[in-house]
Amino acid sequence: MAKRRSGAEDEATEGKKRISKDSLRRGLQVFRFLLPYRGKFIIGLAFLLFSSLTFMAFPAVTGVLLDAAVGNESAFTQDLDLIALLLFGVIVLQGIFSFFRVYFFAQVSENAIADIRKSLYSQFMGLPLTFFEQRRVGEITSRITSDVSYIQDSFSITLAELFRQVTTLLVGIGFIMFYSVKLSLFMLATFPVLIILAMIFGKKLKKLSRKTQDELAITNVIVEETLQAIQVVKSFTNELFEINRYRTALNRTVKTAITTSFYRGAFISFIIIGLFGGIILVIWYGATLVQRGELSIGELTSFILYTTFIGASVAGLGDLYAKIQVSLGASDRILEILDLPVEHTELGLSSAHAVRFNGQVRYENVGFSYPTRPDLQVLQNIHFEIRAGEKIALVGPSGAGKSTIVQLLMKFYQVDQGSIFVDGQNINFMPLHDLRSNLGIVPQEVLLFGGTIRENIAYGKPDATEEEVLMAAQKANALQFIQSFPEAFDTVVGERGIKLSGGQRQRIAIARAILKNPAILILDEATSSLDSESEKLVQDAMDELMKDRTTIIIAHRLATIRKVDKILVIDRGQIAEQGTHAELSSNPEGIYTNLLKLQFEAR
Repeated sequence: MAKRRSGAEDEATEGKKRISKDSLRRGLQVFRFLLPYRGKFIIGLAFLLFSSLTFMAFPAVTGVLLDAAVGNESAFTQDLDLIALLLFGVIVLQGIFSFFRVYFFAQVSENAIADIRKSLYSQFMGLPLTFFEQRRVGEITSRITSDVSYIQDSFSITLAELFRQVTTLLVGIGFIMFYSVKLSLFMLATFPVLIILAMIFGKKLKKLSRKTQDELAITNVIVEETLQAIQVVKSFTNELFEINRYRTALNRTVKTAITTSFYRGAFISFIIIGLFGGIILVIWYGATLVQRGELSIGELTSFILYTTFIGASVAGLGDLYAKIQVSLGASDRILEILDLPVEHTELGLSSAHAVRFNGQVRYENVGFSYPTRPDLQVLQNIHFEIRAGEKIALVGPSGAGKSTIVQLLMKFYQVDQGSIFVDGQNINFMPLHDLRSNLGIVPQEVLLFGGTIRENIAYGKPDATEEEVLMAAQKANALQFIQSFPEAFDTVVGERGIKLSGGQRQRIAIARAILKNPAILILDEATSSLDSESEKLVQDAMDELMKDRTTIIIAHRLATIRKVDKILVIDRGQIAEQGTHAELSSNPEGIYTNLLKLQFEAR
């Protein structure tokens, strides 16, 4: 079986590319979400600065304490109790400043991340259908989960740590220079080698960490796909195949993670040896300066502590650099989505604000190819008109283009040639909210939300009253089975409506369309999942619903469309025949007559 390539695998391939300067500049744009909270962010930075400075005062006071203990006159006081109290005060202040730093940064990061998630989700809701057809669900959800989590770490931890480490580095160097220029230059001479090797290790670790993340994303996509299509998996008895597919992907993740751990362990060993080796050299050279009288014991102790802080900062900067790179990469991917053009900008409007249509529809020489298959023309020269209140049916073999015709009317896609008019207005220049608010569809494959039956019916009109929901259910012949449940309308249907039968889901969808009360109704064989008894009752309800309403029926069972005003026979993307049932069935050589014969023989 051919290997299936996931969106995460494509992402993994792109992850191997070096992030360009433009990409880094774009990634930094995500910090615009901090602007509404810049006041608290500045306060948090101030407390972070105070916390860092009090932390850096600790080695200096410790050195004074030791000098006072050995009677060194360089100490500003010989009162050990006072110095110890001062040292304790420094620690208390550092703890207080740290609390407020964490508190203010948490407020900023949580609110900013919530804003990012809201913006991203709103963007998803506004993007055209083609965006979702070209990407997998797992890849899309990883943008609002994993990528946002990386940015959250950056806002709440990485930025604060970067500021702290840089402050520690600069203040620490200032202090050691104050104590001894000779010893400082000796210590700093060892840094270039450590920094260069740390950068080499950091680059390798960043690459491996990104690869591990991408491999893990692939395994998540497999899990999500399999669970969403679990009925298909079980019906084809492919459980073992999916287990092996997941196991293979997971093994790749483990292998990459172990390799990453090897380099991380080597890096840690290098840091330990390099850092403490450097400290030993500093202690040795410092001891010689103490012996010569150029440095006191307290000053050497303070110097060693500052050296340790500086070394830890340098080591931490490598890890922070890698985290920042990951965050910038995540920011870049999120901003790419936020910068995509949306279908429409009227998402905040309710259907009550929409203009009510009469329902006249006209297709003028419409041609279309799917964006994913531009070389294959799905529709060619489609030309017909539906008067307001008229009912037409689209029939023809599978793949002829029937569903595509109504998808173009709903503006799921843009037509390539020709135009579509509703009430004499080109839909390309019509507010999308107005258009879709006047369209109602009952699909053949019904997907319900995981809430209650009431919520699923009311989805057609969110502000509907209890009486309206009840009436819609009654007209769709759904009231009887709904009331048979112990919780009636409060019955939870389960994910995608899994707790209801196919016929029950279909009737819920019909009730939803009835409640919406659209000017133009689209029925994609809406009664196909019903038993014979329910079909008649629902068909009667649908006949009542279709009165004085423009209706387009995508028909597979030709017996259900005998009463329509016009039938369009679609074949290979073109209108091959059109007329009433009587007119088309009277042509013995026609496609419609042949379809009738095939269905009659199938019975």
